[in-house]
Amino acid sequence: MISLGIESTAHTFGIGIVKAEDNIEVLANIKDVYTPEKGGIHPIEAKEHHEKVKEKVLDDALQKAVIELADVDLFAYSAGPGLPPCLRVGLEFAKKLAEGRKLVETNHCIAHIEIGRLMTKCNDPVTLYVSGGNTQVIGFASGRYRVFGETQDIAIGNAIDTFIREATGKNLGGKYFDEMAKKGKYIELPYVVKGMDLSFSGIVTAALQKYRKGEKLEDLCYSMQETCYAMLTEVTERALAHTGKQELLLTGGVAASQRLQDMLGIMCKERGAKLYVCPREFAGDCGANIAWTGMLAYKNGQKTVPISRADFYQRWRTDEVEVVWL
Repeated sequence: MISLGIESTAHTFGIGIVKAEDNIEVLANIKDVYTPEKGGIHPIEAKEHHEKVKEKVLDDALQKAVIELADVDLFAYSAGPGLPPCLRVGLEFAKKLAEGRKLVETNHCIAHIEIGRLMTKCNDPVTLYVSGGNTQVIGFASGRYRVFGETQDIAIGNAIDTFIREATGKNLGGKYFDEMAKKGKYIELPYVVKGMDLSFSGIVTAALQKYRKGEKLEDLCYSMQETCYAMLTEVTERALAHTGKQELLLTGGVAASQRLQDMLGIMCKERGAKLYVCPREFAGDCGANIAWTGMLAYKNGQKTVPISRADFYQRWRTDEVEVVWL
């Protein structure tokens, strides 16, 4: 079976193609990312970007996979959560491509978990899903992926991007943040854990206030990194203790941070658990995540959706999905 997945929830438009016969093979994973000139993501601009690049991304993916569109058995698209204008581009493109064929709706967050499980060969992990739009601690129980803790305001990736953008006036992102943090020393910032939930907006505000009063950018990057990642490690450890699981999967765009990997690795070693990190190519938003998860769901009994009834769901939560394959 060959599955083609479409990702369009936010800044990334991606097409992934996965083939499953005797083994599972990612034939293509092509994407094009919208980067605003200034400020955060502008949904209409992101939508226009997706409309502009979608045909080329598709052509490049088919060429990379060395297949024709007619060879595709199943089409999957990221139906949410995400930005409505961006989601609509993926929805309409999926409906066009899948006319007369099989189409499945896929939850964006669960796709991050499932590609991580596939690539790392972990079995039943607690998942720390950290990205620009999501921060959740997740574990499978009683037919669904349960959210044991999450951000109460902005996601960790958004917090990092916002701080760097407001401090420098440029969209330099997480890689620049990590490099600056390597040069810094610790300055106290608010540590905000509320039970199993977290809050990052106050930390960003406090860090910006200190920056405007003359504190060094590298010191504040280091301090934000240490504070926020310690918060994430704390709630993740509690989820491992609560569930009794012995595996931790780290996925999402922020999973690329070596410092976060190191802190979680120390915690797992102390608990006798094992840390699995989703490979960078698949940890962020991409079509391969959607293609694989759509295929997994379809092969295990999830019904296809008629083209006329296909839709998107802006606030489609991880724990609302019946996980038929586990």
